[in-house]
Amino acid sequence: MTDTRTIRIEALRFNPETDSEPRLQRYEVPFTPDMSVLQGLQYIKDHLDGSLTFRWSCRMAVCGSCGMMINGRPHLSCETFLRDLYPGPVRVEPLDHFPVQRDLAIDQAGFLDKLAAIKPYIVSAKERPLSEGPSRQTPAQLDAYYQYSQCINCLLCYAACPQFGLNPDFIGPAALSLLHRYNLDSRDIGWSVRADAANADVGVWECTVVGYCSEVCPKGVDPMHAVNENKVNSALDYLGVKRLLGGR
Repeated sequence: MTDTRTIRIEALRFNPETDSEPRLQRYEVPFTPDMSVLQGLQYIKDHLDGSLTFRWSCRMAVCGSCGMMINGRPHLSCETFLRDLYPGPVRVEPLDHFPVQRDLAIDQAGFLDKLAAIKPYIVSAKERPLSEGPSRQTPAQLDAYYQYSQCINCLLCYAACPQFGLNPDFIGPAALSLLHRYNLDSRDIGWSVRADAANADVGVWECTVVGYCSEVCPKGVDPMHAVNENKVNSALDYLGVKRLLGGR
């Protein structure tokens, strides 16, 4: 028997160039148990309203592009299924705390500046010729930072963070997690050049340890833990004591 059920998706629409305020637009889409929220939005764009704007790419929780507020909570729309939200309605909105470029697409420029500030790459003691091959690590050295390397920059943690909502200059959970990832890497000596970003007024001490960032992270990065470890390092830097984690 053919399934003729539908589900209502309510999408927040806003074009800052032409609209004075956001509005909700309602769409009825065919319901199937294996349809994700992202697929529902793609159905709308392909069949109902080609002007609806949102970001997506991989469709399998790897790229981090499709983060949005779904029924008031930050989610990746590609791994959030309509069957878990049936009979609806399903409200989709852009991620909280960010300027809106259009509809469900946020302006990420501020985050990219924060990401650049923490130098998200390996700072080596010397340039390594390609002829020497890859830098080797033991399993234990990899385990030290692996969890934090799983960040996909989906920005769900920023939408969850009340401090970022109050102070958009706060460097934020993802950037601090990646800062910690490189500081813990045995191949990296860049902890001292990242210290200014971590120890600044809008660095680790701006965090009030709510923990919602870790709750919504789709990759189990646990940004709150990274921030807390960096608070320890920040205090040791202030006291002139050798770091316990991520600093040689």
